[in-house]
Amino acid sequence: MSPDGENLSRERERREAQRIIIRNLILPARVGVYRHEKSGPQQVRINLELIVEDPRQSLNDEIDDVVSYETVILSVKEVLAEGHTNLVETLAEKIAEICLSDLRVVGVRVGIEKLHAISEAESVGVEIERFRSNH
Repeated sequence: MSPDGENLSRERERREAQRIIIRNLILPARVGVYRHEKSGPQQVRINLELIVEDPRQSLNDEIDDVVSYETVILSVKEVLAEGHTNLVETLAEKIAEICLSDLRVVGVRVGIEKLHAISEAESVGVEIERFRSNH
């Protein structure tokens, strides 16, 4: 993922926001269309950036006032535990959907990379951006 977040920022440039960033989350995932990918999990790198409406009005230095990255990671793990997914694109959509299920999240960028799919490449994958439709 590009660290500057330009595309994500453009969509929300008139509103103040907070970004929750999770970088280089390495987890086992059952993903892929090839026989060897269906036989067991493979390591994937997941990068997330969630745009949250500025919470300063209700911020009281309490974890319940913010979107917790720990909760987000647990949700990602639950998605991965659901079973095999053929495409990283589909997996990215599922993760985006779960992130947007928190009504405080108005946008999300999800990047998923397979770390050992192509021997000549460090990684291959997909990155998507999704926004809540009513914003």
